[in-house]
Amino acid sequence: MTSVQHTLTVDLGDRSYPIYIGSGLLQEAQLLRKHITGKQILVVTNNTIAPLYLQTVLEGLQSLQIDGVQVDSLVLEDGEQYKHLDTVSLIFDRLLQQRHNRTTTLIALGGGVVGDMTGYAAAAYQRGVNFIQIPTTLLSQVDSSVGGKTGVNHPLGKNMIGAFHQPQCVIIDTQSLQTLPERELSAGLAEVIKYGLIAEPDFFTWLEQNIQQLRELEPDLISQAVYQSCACKARIVAADEREQGQRALLNFGHTFGHAIETQMGYGNWLHGEAVGAGMAMAADLSCRLGWISKQQVQRIKSLLHASGLPLWGPEGMHVDTYLGHMQVDKKVTDGTLRLILLQKLGEAILTSDFGSDLLQQTLKQPLAV
Repeated sequence: MTSVQHTLTVDLGDRSYPIYIGSGLLQEAQLLRKHITGKQILVVTNNTIAPLYLQTVLEGLQSLQIDGVQVDSLVLEDGEQYKHLDTVSLIFDRLLQQRHNRTTTLIALGGGVVGDMTGYAAAAYQRGVNFIQIPTTLLSQVDSSVGGKTGVNHPLGKNMIGAFHQPQCVIIDTQSLQTLPERELSAGLAEVIKYGLIAEPDFFTWLEQNIQQLRELEPDLISQAVYQSCACKARIVAADEREQGQRALLNFGHTFGHAIETQMGYGNWLHGEAVGAGMAMAADLSCRLGWISKQQVQRIKSLLHASGLPLWGPEGMHVDTYLGHMQVDKKVTDGTLRLILLQKLGEAILTSDFGSDLLQQTLKQPLAV
């Protein structure tokens, strides 16, 4: 009997793939079997996740009894500070040392950093091989594992080197969240809240009503939150795979947040923490434009606070510092900074029509709400 509670499809024609959501799915190797086409497999994880789940996955793969199968693994250092090309080269080293061919399947077992780097390695190795996402953090389950964005950071900008490369499937075991540190759980909630703000106002209200139980990992509620988040992202990715329009809305709060991460050093602020602060700043600017009310800004900040997230960027980070980092952003077009802002709760827009004076006011200090 399967433990799959929800199955979603990311609809991309002949590159469509399923997202399986349930408790205990790491124990169900048969989910992997239908998405492995060759006889070579490399499981990539990190030194935090490996002691917890690597053996389970490796034993599951061996139990499939694929004739002549070769299963290898690679354990990387854990942390955003290792998300760079030198680490990706370690994946290439292992693939070449073990003579993996272009029918190999890479399996990303871990959070967003492992998923992004493994996906990028899969996109580049022999010009593209298959890979599977098994995300183990809330942030990766609801965001980075879905949609085929892969890549690494550069000292001058976050996620500026990468490729679109869709996985064969995404397997989300919500039970793995039980081993997630509280700070990492809060970071993941930032991306969950994002979906309510940009597209699902009823979901935002539901989150306000259930946030404490979500932080306590109540099983049915956390499964529902993951499902709602993935369903929203799957719809947006299906409509705009390569971020030519609507998909950019998924970066709500990220331009501010990436500036914080770049300035503070990757890993010192968790990605979700920076995004949480960035969403508060984007809401602040939206209010200054007259698009949302101070009461709505307060609702947003109250939910972020209840999730354990920061409500603003780091003390002492100056306007010019923000602006310098924000100009090195994938949404800058012909030198013009564009931001995702809220026209109303549950409706976002990508725009450059916000006025540099209002942006600078937001960057200086938050509105009193």
